[in-house]
Amino acid sequence: MVTNVDAAFTKKLPKVELHAHLTGSITPRSLHEIWTQRRSEDPDMTLEDPLVAMSRDRVWDVVTFFPLFSKYIYELCSTPASIIYSTNAVLRGFREDGVVYLELRTTPRSSIAMSKEQYITTVLSCIEDFPSGNAMSTYLILSIDRRNTLEEAMAVVDLAVQHRSRGVVGVDLCGDPSKGDVSIFKEAFRKAKMHGLKITLHFAEIPASSSLLELDTLLSFKPDRLGHVIHVPDQTKNQIEDENLGLELCVSCNVQAKLIEGGVADHHFMSWIKTKCPVILCTDDVGIFGSELSNEYLLIAQAFTLSQDDLISLCGRAVEAIFGDEHQKRRLRALVKDAREKLVHAG
Repeated sequence: MVTNVDAAFTKKLPKVELHAHLTGSITPRSLHEIWTQRRSEDPDMTLEDPLVAMSRDRVWDVVTFFPLFSKYIYELCSTPASIIYSTNAVLRGFREDGVVYLELRTTPRSSIAMSKEQYITTVLSCIEDFPSGNAMSTYLILSIDRRNTLEEAMAVVDLAVQHRSRGVVGVDLCGDPSKGDVSIFKEAFRKAKMHGLKITLHFAEIPASSSLLELDTLLSFKPDRLGHVIHVPDQTKNQIEDENLGLELCVSCNVQAKLIEGGVADHHFMSWIKTKCPVILCTDDVGIFGSELSNEYLLIAQAFTLSQDDLISLCGRAVEAIFGDEHQKRRLRALVKDAREKLVHAG
């Protein structure tokens, strides 16, 4: 069996991306183009050039990461034109990286130029109109921010229910893990489940958000998938495995933002891959951390000496955790099967 893994191989893998924040997936180059256009319309705009504000030598952590969105990217991308441009750029990036199934997530937000509903419908229109050529199927997850009130969270769920027919498949809980009381959102996630929406939750990102009380509360929301799953005590890990929850692992994000100690080889990927849970490699915020999904597969292969067959199997495990329908699962299983057959013939 051929075992060599290189960038060309991981680019061709039939990859599934399930944890990608829309705004965090916009590259500095795309944001620079938006910034240039905004500057031409408003020479007095004081926002710094994204190529400077988000330069690759910048170091992001929990303290500096979230203000980048609330005080910078959201202000820069605050018009329908900027949302259309950036969303299309993000979709192109994932398609060109060989992603065959994508679930983007975004928090409904308003600005002077548009309401929260207009923002969501603009993103959905971009997804519907994107010329993927049947190579990539894309769906949307709406996010509740941990800093939201229950009323705001219920409004997110209402938007998700309203736009299910256009490809909204689930609801997420995200935001600064050091903020908020997650227990207030139980009714919102109950309503989402009642209307057939799937649930994914950012889970145990930092020690402050990993108390048994918080983790038990989040698991009481009956999630289908969990993101990050870093600081998980053994008893909670056993429950996650018993419930066979999908696990969205974001390696470069965790390493670069110092959510874990050490490098890729110290990541908790191997501890979860040994369980029966569907494990899905994800990018989280490729625009900030600069690692496309194909590179995440390459990093994991290099750090843990995984073969081509191992990576194809990883793609297959991811399929079982998608929020799409059975038709999508059949399509993806066929792509994984085809990749494995090509590998056998190559060997």
